[in-house]
Amino acid sequence: MSSRTVIKYIFVVIAVIFVITGIKISAVYRNIYGKNIKTPENKDIYLYIKTGSGYDDVIAQLNSLQIIKNKETFTWAAEKKNYSSHIHPGRYRIRNNMSNNELLNILRAGLQEPVNVVVNSVRTVDDLAEKVSDQIEAEKDDIILLLKDDAILKHYGFNLYTIPGMFVPNTYEFWWNTDAEGFLDRMYKEYDHFWNSEKKRKAEEINLTPNQVITLASIIISETNKTDEYRRIAGVYMNRLKTGMKLQADPTVKFALNDFERQRILTRDIDVDSPYNTYKFYGLPPGPIAIPDMRAIDAVLNYERNDYLYFCAKEDFSGYHNFARTLEQHNKNARLYQRALNRQRIMK
Repeated sequence: MSSRTVIKYIFVVIAVIFVITGIKISAVYRNIYGKNIKTPENKDIYLYIKTGSGYDDVIAQLNSLQIIKNKETFTWAAEKKNYSSHIHPGRYRIRNNMSNNELLNILRAGLQEPVNVVVNSVRTVDDLAEKVSDQIEAEKDDIILLLKDDAILKHYGFNLYTIPGMFVPNTYEFWWNTDAEGFLDRMYKEYDHFWNSEKKRKAEEINLTPNQVITLASIIISETNKTDEYRRIAGVYMNRLKTGMKLQADPTVKFALNDFERQRILTRDIDVDSPYNTYKFYGLPPGPIAIPDMRAIDAVLNYERNDYLYFCAKEDFSGYHNFARTLEQHNKNARLYQRALNRQRIMK
C-alpha cells in the first residue's frame, strides 16, 4: 500500500471519527439542551413536590403530568446531573419548551416559586386551618393540633380564647412546603409587625388591650358587612363599655350557640350559659368570635365619638342599622324590624 493510500485511509478514519463524535455530541446536546417539555395549551404549570419525596416519586409525578416528550432523554439527563441526590420539596413553575437541563437545574437547586397565601376574615381557627391547608403543604389537622396545644399557645402569648387574634387577614408570600409550625411562626411575626407602637398607643388611649380591640372588631364584622358603619358601631359599643352596660351583642349569642345562620335571637337564646354571651355577662367576651379584618380593627382604634347607646337592623333588610340614643327610640326601631321579620316569616 502506497504512502498516499495510507494517508488517505488515515484521513477517512479521522473524518469518520469526527462525524461519529459530532453525532454523539449533537445527541448529548439535544438530550440536555433540546426542547423537551410540552405543557397543556403551552401555558405554565406547577409541580408540587411533597416533603420526603424521592426520585421515583418526582418522576412518577412528571409522568402523570404527561409533559415530557422524550422520557428517556430526561432520565438520562437526570442521572448525569445526579438529581436523585438533590431532591427538594416545593412548588416549581414549569414553562413550555423548557429543556431537560433547564427543568433539572430548577429542581436540583430547589428554585421553587412562592405562593400567595390568602388569610381571610373567617369565623373560627378551624375554618382558617382548612383554608390555609388548601394553599400550602401544612395539613389542616396539624395546624389545628398546634392551635389547641396550651404550651404552643403560651409560647406565642395567647390561649384557647385569644388565639384567633393572632391572625391578621392579608395576603402573604409563603414557600409552598411550609409546615404547620412554620405557618404559625410567620403569622406571629406578622401579628407583631401589625401591632406596632402606634397601634398599641391608640389601644392604650381607649383603655383596651390588643386582644380586646380584636375581640370588639370581631363583633363588629359579625354585626354588619357595611364597612362605612364600622366606626359608628364601634362607638356604640365603646359607649356601653364606658357606662357599664352589657354589650348585648347578638353575634356573641350566635357564637355561643354555634348557630351562625339564625337571623333572629329569641328570649330563650340569651339565657345560654357561655362566657361569650354578652346578654348574660358584662364586658367583652374572653376572645374574638371571628377573625376580623384590618378595617374593623382600625375602626375600633379610631371609633366614632357619638352618644348612641343602641342600634338595630333596618326594617328594609338593606344591611344598615338604625341608631338610637334612648331605649324608647330603640324599642320603636326594634319593633319595626321585628314586624319585618314576621312578614317574611323569619322566626329564628
